[in-house]
Amino acid sequence: MSDVTLMIGTRKGMFVARSTKGGGWDVAPGVFDHTAVTAVGIDTSSGRLLAGIEHGHYGPGVYWSDDRGATWHESEEQAIAFPERTEASLARVWQLHPAAAEPGVVYAGVEPSAIFRSEDGGKSFSLIEGLWDHPHRPTWFPGGGGLCLHTILTRPDDPSRITVAMSTGGVYRSYDGGASWAPANKGITADFAPGPPPEYGQCVHKISPAGGNPDRLYLQNHGGVFRSDDAGDTWAPIHGGLPEDNFGFPIVAHPSNPDTVSVFPVTDPMQGRVPVDHRIRVFRSDDAGESWRPLSAGLPTEPSYAGVMRDAMCTDGGDPAGLYFGTRDGCVYASRDEGETWQLVAGHLADVLSVRAAVL
Repeated sequence: MSDVTLMIGTRKGMFVARSTKGGGWDVAPGVFDHTAVTAVGIDTSSGRLLAGIEHGHYGPGVYWSDDRGATWHESEEQAIAFPERTEASLARVWQLHPAAAEPGVVYAGVEPSAIFRSEDGGKSFSLIEGLWDHPHRPTWFPGGGGLCLHTILTRPDDPSRITVAMSTGGVYRSYDGGASWAPANKGITADFAPGPPPEYGQCVHKISPAGGNPDRLYLQNHGGVFRSDDAGDTWAPIHGGLPEDNFGFPIVAHPSNPDTVSVFPVTDPMQGRVPVDHRIRVFRSDDAGESWRPLSAGLPTEPSYAGVMRDAMCTDGGDPAGLYFGTRDGCVYASRDEGETWQLVAGHLADVLSVRAAVL
């Protein structure tokens, strides 16, 4: 069984867990105590760990570790800062995305919605001005969590192609490394807006790329789950077999099987955004969304009222693929067999905001 490093960002600190030879987990003491860790990332090419944290009075920051989390470092100057001409200030780091095809390149998605690029492994970032200056920007508006750019995808076969998602602007793509951008929301609904689906403005919650097929993407929207087989040109609903109203936040595609994808459904906002039937269950499809089945072996059976945030569910890229999620009541669960069985990694943490896992 492969060695897995699991990063857990919570509203009060971050924890790094490692799998043990006996099949359990060693969880190191927390760091960044009493500080929200809003984004975590693992650069599998270098082994560098990344953390986006909220300093409180000092503002958000980005830290890195090159020794599996034993020590952490921050640049003397703020790693991410808006140019003065934007008249914007950084509210939160929502995403840290090491680009697999470009060693040392890390992208950051932030609030207010913007994307930054680092070429030194996350020590310093520059604003990608093509998206910031997009003519749609004045009409983007905050979702329930803020005006956040929460998803960044880069293609392993073409690093100049970047896909992002934001609430509530929807999906945008660049084919020239970020110089220009266009919306890519055809077929994605916006049930809070009258009329047919708009060109942009959807409240997309998360996108996950399908392993083994770079043109297939899976998307969790506000009120629906969608699939694209043409890299985002068009989207089709695949939530017919899911329970309730298809609300949820995370979506995680399998790292090598493009037909397998997992979600964590919750009830709609008017019903509290709690697990459907108050049961902690992951729903998985093995036929690209044509059908779904619940997976809960080893998960708690008592009623639960804790959902899962958009960045608090992930896979580790292994074979078989490990699957992980953290709940809003501070519990983290792991499956080393693609969701068939689960075990508790850690409990009684604070609200889990972000998780990332990798075989290192």
